[in-house]
Amino acid sequence: MINLESIISVLIPLVTAPLLLGIINRVKATIAGREGQPILQPYYDIWKLLRKSAVYSKTTSWIFRLGSLISLAAIILGLTLIPAGPIPALIGFKGDIFLLVYLIGLARFMTVISALDTGSSFEGMGSSREVFFSALSEPAILLALLALAKIGDAYSLSAIFANISAETWFYKGASLALIIGALFVILLSENSRIPVDDPNTHLELTMIHEVMVLDHSGPDFAAITYGSALKLWINSALIVPVLLPIHTNNLSTDILLWICGMFLIAMVIGLIESSMARLRLTVVPQFLVGATVLAATAIILIYI
Repeated sequence: MINLESIISVLIPLVTAPLLLGIINRVKATIAGREGQPILQPYYDIWKLLRKSAVYSKTTSWIFRLGSLISLAAIILGLTLIPAGPIPALIGFKGDIFLLVYLIGLARFMTVISALDTGSSFEGMGSSREVFFSALSEPAILLALLALAKIGDAYSLSAIFANISAETWFYKGASLALIIGALFVILLSENSRIPVDDPNTHLELTMIHEVMVLDHSGPDFAAITYGSALKLWINSALIVPVLLPIHTNNLSTDILLWICGMFLIAMVIGLIESSMARLRLTVVPQFLVGATVLAATAIILIYI
């Protein structure tokens, strides 16, 4: 039976997710000494795209037109599996950690085949890179979630995060730190952030995610932009309950602390993108394999 309070766990990210992108851009502008765009700019961009009409190439089929919508639907369904601090997820069951990984993979798959449907070799290049990097990041996220499942003694995200408290850090602190490191590397990769990808670049030889969505416009591109914000929220929501396992038994306080933790992750991303350059493409696989090593080491430490 669905708890009415759990609906909040979906409504909060649906409304707040684009704000994470605004915080990242604002932090980067502040560090660079610029005024920067308004923190609500992502909302303005999405609204502007929704009011435009889509333009479709004659070479595309129904796959291209439905790809962005199916991708967004998969991400929104994934949100229903994510708890909001002390509030359990809207949908939770034993093994939902695996469904979350598959839903993220489905969203990526639809974006990739939509890019391939255009018949552009340029977008095919970006799709190839996206699939290659995702093949390296998926083992890392699976191992990280399995490590959390072992520590939380459950296979449902809501139960896992409910069982992780500040005391857990005294017993499994090393493993939790490694898990956070692995999940953060995955966050940077899955959301096309520096040092894996640069969401603001338009240099043909280095684009990955952006090159796959060049032919999208209007509401289709709005769905992709909004889906990217929701995906960033999902990845951040896997880190915050582990990094800040605070349970005050006050619903409002716990939700506020959880949202502040989400904003903190966005600020850290902004600091990273302001302080380092993008890695060479040949180094990115090593970076992602490193996340798998961190997650595997965390599992080993749990059993020691």
